Amino acid sequence: MTATTFYPVAGCAGIALSEAGDYDKRWFVVDEAAHWLSPDVCPALGQVTTEMRMGYLVLRAPGMLRMDIPLEVIEDDDSVWRQVSVGTQNVDVVDEGEVAAVWFGHVVGSPCRLVKLRPEATPVQWPV
Repeated sequence: MTATTFYPVAGCAGIALSEAGDYDKRWFVVDEAAHWLSPDVCPALGQVTTEMRMGYLVLRAPGMLRMDIPLEVIEDDDSVWRQVSVGTQNVDVVDEGEVAAVWFGHVVGSPCRLVKLRPEATPVQWPV
């Protein structure tokens, strides 16, 4: 029996852990124009490994310190709500902040943002 792989951060390395299914593609990285950075556009994201530990999404990349993102946070501060695009679809997200933006900017090599789908957002139709 083979384990299913889930991708908490779309475009980054996956996790073969059943608990990760609830978080599959909940996060993703967007460029300065608020467009999703797909693995085709940004292969450097594939270097980012993901792990779930004690209520956190743990991210690691070569040459970077580990970054922990809380799995369950209720965002009631509308100043961090954004709308970004994935393919031709507009998606409602929460910006994960400056630390995550700087961290991923170093990995990607250009300014970008880590965003999380808002719980009430329309499901994303991910391009193939």
